[in-house]
Parts: sequence; C-alpha cells; structure tokens
Amino acid sequence: MDDLLPGMLHLVRDGGETLTRQLTDQLRGLITKGRLAPGQRLPSSRELAQSLGLSRNTASFAIEQLAAEGYVTLSAGRRPVVAEGLSLDRSKSPPRSGRGGGARIRVSAWASSLQRSVWPPIHKERPRPFQPGLADEREFPHDEWSRCLRRAARNAPLRRDRPINHPPLQEALLRHLVVHRGIKAVANQILFVPTAQAGLALVANALLEPGDHAWVESPGYAGANVAFEAAGAIVSAVPLDSQGMVISSHKETPRLIFVTPSHQYPTGRLMPIGRRLELLRFAEATGACIIEDDYDGEFHYEARPVAALQGLAPSPRVFYLGTFSKATYADIRIGYVVVPEALIDLFELAQRHMGILTSITIQDALAEFISAGAYLGHVRRMTRLYRGRRDRMLQALATEAGNRLAVETPAGGMQLLARCRPRTNDQQLSARLLEAGVVSRALTRMLYHKTEERGLFLGFAAWNDKEIDQAARILGRIVR
Repeated sequence: MDDLLPGMLHLVRDGGETLTRQLTDQLRGLITKGRLAPGQRLPSSRELAQSLGLSRNTASFAIEQLAAEGYVTLSAGRRPVVAEGLSLDRSKSPPRSGRGGGARIRVSAWASSLQRSVWPPIHKERPRPFQPGLADEREFPHDEWSRCLRRAARNAPLRRDRPINHPPLQEALLRHLVVHRGIKAVANQILFVPTAQAGLALVANALLEPGDHAWVESPGYAGANVAFEAAGAIVSAVPLDSQGMVISSHKETPRLIFVTPSHQYPTGRLMPIGRRLELLRFAEATGACIIEDDYDGEFHYEARPVAALQGLAPSPRVFYLGTFSKATYADIRIGYVVVPEALIDLFELAQRHMGILTSITIQDALAEFISAGAYLGHVRRMTRLYRGRRDRMLQALATEAGNRLAVETPAGGMQLLARCRPRTNDQQLSARLLEAGVVSRALTRMLYHKTEERGLFLGFAAWNDKEIDQAARILGRIVR
C-alpha cells in the first residue's frame, strides 16, 4: 500500500489551494471512503514527502492535522495508523433514494404537510404587477434610512445593556400606536420579531395545546392556519358576512381567534364597531384570546380608522400584531406583537427559546427613523399615493374588464379583491395571467369552507399608473 498511496493522490501544484490543504483533504477522503482501512499503517512523513515530491514539512503538517482531527493515531518512532470506525463507505449503507442521492430521512408529519400547502405564495422572479402585499420601495426615503442605519451601527459599541427588545424603539413605536391606532399599553409590552408570521408562531406556541380549537377567517390569511396547525390546534374556518367573522356560526369554544379587522384579508372590508364589540364580548364570555393582525393598518383612505380591538378590550385578551415591511418596504423585516402586561417576561423567555430575535442595530435605526418623524411622514405621503393608485386600479379594471369582474373598493390597505363570475376557475385564470406577466392570487386559495365564491386578489400599492394600466389591459384581454 505504501507504493500505491501516491497513485491515489492527485495534487495540483499551481492550483488555488495549498499543497498541505490538498494532501490533508485527499487523505481524509480516502479514509472516510474506506479506501484506507482502519488499522492500516501509512508511510512516514519523510517517505510520503519523497514519493510525492513535497517538502517534509508539508507532509508532516498534513499528518498532524489528521491526527488532531482523530483520523490517524501517532506514536513515537512508529508510522501513522488509520483510526477505527471512520469509514463512511456508502456501499454498506441503506439504498439511496430521493433528490441528490442521499439516504431517505424520515421527517415529521408537519414537515411532510408542507409540500401539500399552497402557502406561502412564492414568486422567485422580480416583482410584477399586481403582486399583492408589496410596498413601493422606489418611493421609500432610502437616504434618510441609510443615515439612521449608519448611526445605529456606529453606536453599537456604546450600548451597555443588550435587551432583546430595544427600549428606544418600544417607546417610539408606542407613541405612534397610541395616537394612530388607539393602543393601550406600556412600552415593554411591545416585542419585536423578524416577521409578523414569526409573531403568530410565538403566540400560537405560547397559548395553544395540541387539540385546542382555533378560529380563522374564511376567506383569510393562510399563515394563521399554518401557525396554529404547527402548534397542534384544530383549526376551524369561520365564514364572513359583510361585517366580518360570523361569530355565532360555530359551536366549539376556541382557545384562540385570528382576525384582520382593519382591512379584512383578502376582502379589504372594515369590521364595524358593533361587530368588534360582539367579538370582544364573546372572547370575555368564553375565555378565548384574540390575535388582531393589523398588517397594513397604516393606510386608510376614506376616514379616520376605527380604534384597534386591543384598545377596546375590557381585559387583556388581545394580542396586537403588526409589521414595518408594509409601511416601509419588504427588506425591513421586523414585525411586532403587543402582549398583555402580565405575560411580558414569559413571552420574552419564549422569544429566546424559539430564537425569534431581531437585530438591535436595525431596531435602533427604526427608533431614530420614527422619533425623527420620517416614518409618519412617509406613511402620510404613501397614503396619498396609494389612494390615487387604488382609484387608478378601480378605473382601469372597470375599463378593461367591464362587468366580468366585480371589484370591492377597499377603504384602505394595499390590495383589493376582484370577484369573478360563479363557476370561474380562478386558479386557472391566475395561472394564465402569470404566463402573460401579471401576478395575482386566486380567491379559492384563501377559502377554507365550501362556497361558490371566486375571485382574484390584486395588489396596487407597488405599481405606478403606467404599470397599472398595462397590467389591467392584459388582465382585461384574458378575462374577456
């Protein structure tokens, strides 16, 4: 074998890697593949160097590295010996299957269900009209935001305390939420999470036991279903009427209820104060908790928004969920949850256990961005701009699609629902639009009860007038 070993090694002298690294990697590979058997003696470093035309230092360093990693054993005055139990010879492994030729690994039932899920909708290409849920990043004050980021990065070494939820951002955001959303809280009730979906997972895991019942809206946001099912809950879809979730339509008592009262997802309807109070009374009577997702609640076009459920609740049963990515742009991936004051310590501990943490530097930059008035100024400017784009979208769809689509005018938000005629295959229609360069989401992908409703969910916020008109012409041609 001493004579054969040099022929098993192929060193490139003018390659990018050092000879020591190449020799170490190749010897390690021969051992793990079983080509160098356990107990086999290797040439001494002097013999190995001579046979390969290397310096003795190069061969010695390689052997010593393998010894440090446990691949060979060294004894004074004796040649290196291949250690026992290191072969990964795949000829002795179970049959290979699946993509990449790896052995089959058994995954959990939850992981197995992911491939059957239609959520989240993934668009790997560049964003295109009318993709829902996107803010127009072209309109964001990037220069001002960059200055905030630079200052926050420079200040990082000066921070003595390192709480996971940055107090300056908690205080700045609370001032905004109290004035503009009617939130009732103290600053440290606000916890910062990477995304609103992470906030949903945090609340679901903290509140739900396997077998608990949870209610979601239908049509509604599939991310809530995903979070609740992952926590082991039995998820019930509750249909909507013109005012929102029909509370009396289910018999089982829920542990958790998910609603989007400011702009119902995806219909855009506003839950009026009467239905909000009915929902709160129901939660009080049954002991249920509510997750209020105010995902794009910054944008209201017709009148001052109704106060958040959280601010109306007579007792702390409402978890208020929000995100910065809609009011700013998608790359600012920070969401937040306002939790009951009695649960602050528990939820911060849950954040650490689940790893649901966000950059303190980004939090610090956001605190300055809000405190300086840049955030509110941007929201106000985008509210005017997005209202104009909503109206442009309504006009363009009416012109191009006529009575083939019945469009509900949202009172706020960043997208709208265009209802199709009964028995329309909206998933097929959405696929045809995608082929033509227009992104939409089929309503049936967001329905969880039996109904004849069909439609297309269309975003307008991220697209200028020219882009809206062009995409509306394509949509009109296809629906006709």
